[in-house]
Amino acid sequence: MQAVMETLFDAVYLISVITIGVLMIRQSRPGSQYRLFGWMAVVLGAGDSFHLVPRAVALCTTGLEHYTAALGAGKWITSITMTVFYLLLYHVWRKRYQIAGRRGLTAAVYGLAGLRVLLCMMPQNQWLRADAPLSWGIARNVPFAALGLVIICLFYRSAKQHKDRAFRWMWLTIVLSFGFYIPVVLWADAVPMIGMLMIPKTCAYVWTVLIGYFAMKQEQKGKEN
Repeated sequence: MQAVMETLFDAVYLISVITIGVLMIRQSRPGSQYRLFGWMAVVLGAGDSFHLVPRAVALCTTGLEHYTAALGAGKWITSITMTVFYLLLYHVWRKRYQIAGRRGLTAAVYGLAGLRVLLCMMPQNQWLRADAPLSWGIARNVPFAALGLVIICLFYRSAKQHKDRAFRWMWLTIVLSFGFYIPVVLWADAVPMIGMLMIPKTCAYVWTVLIGYFAMKQEQKGKEN
């Protein structure tokens, strides 16, 4: 039952976010915030597929323990693409609120992202092993959490300042995604049931993508009228 339900959920998620991303790319003008948002959604779905597809295959065949290397490699790729996802979201923020300059902020964002990627690339992570060290799992997620916190603050302040109803909950979707993700990093190996928190985490990311999509459609409708 778990294999069927989880595989179905993951399939719906991947197809949904990638489809929405492609639609946004096709329906928005080059260089716009929505074109960037569309690529962000595609990166999210494509990156997650490297982990979720092997997981689905494992659940539906011989079990997760026989796909340790494939799952680890997929998790490694997903860790990198999620970092790219937040870099793109940062640039969505800049375009949406017409932010100019702020070189120090941009340097900080890219510095945190670069540190995260560097830590993910270190062999000490032992991605392909079932007993990968928790200490490195925590270490590589410290700059990632800091990057997420920066993005949360930026969207919260800007949406409030500009009375941006379309993006008023963007900050909350990121809070929820990290709120569900951090316990998984810390305790999922000891308490496997905590891994179920990845489901609401995934839903939070779908909400993030839908916010951008509905904002684009609302703006297009307003121009038509």
